[in-house]
Amino acid sequence: MKNLIISVTILATLTGCRSITNKTKDMAAENNSSEGSLPQADTTPKVTGIGGIFFFSENPGKTREWYSENLGLEVNQYGSSFKSRNLEKPEEINYLQWSPFAQGSDYFSPSKKEFMINYRVQNIEGLVAKLKKNGVTVLDQIETYDYGKFVHIMDEEGNKIELWEPIDTVSTKVSSETTKEQKPE
Repeated sequence: MKNLIISVTILATLTGCRSITNKTKDMAAENNSSEGSLPQADTTPKVTGIGGIFFFSENPGKTREWYSENLGLEVNQYGSSFKSRNLEKPEEINYLQWSPFAQGSDYFSPSKKEFMINYRVQNIEGLVAKLKKNGVTVLDQIETYDYGKFVHIMDEEGNKIELWEPIDTVSTKVSSETTKEQKPE
């Protein structure tokens, strides 16, 4: 009986040691993977949000003025910029542009529609490669500006779409007044 108790005690001790060793190894691996390295940023080529809403107007100036007076939009010659926070990086300010365009503007061509949506994207080069592989009509080359990269595509119903990989920090530095999100009372 004494031998049985000693055997059970030894077995229990060895099992406990193995469990502690495995936990220690797991914790060490976790520490090594996070030590000195930041979490890997998601670089999947995809849309991450709306960057702008553009539409035709018979009188863009009058339309901007109406929206300013009646709906409180902070407007300039281009329309209005709305700012918000990036949920993944709350310190980062993001922008959405609202702009009325003169009826018949070439900017929407070859689309015959009265609107165009600008989508915020990540990894625009990878997304364009994927779109081309999928047979999507890519209308132009990627253009690079201080505030981001742009390219235009057509969807299957003839809507022109603007893709924008933004550099929001530049917009924040040069930003004029924006239409701010409303805070609950």
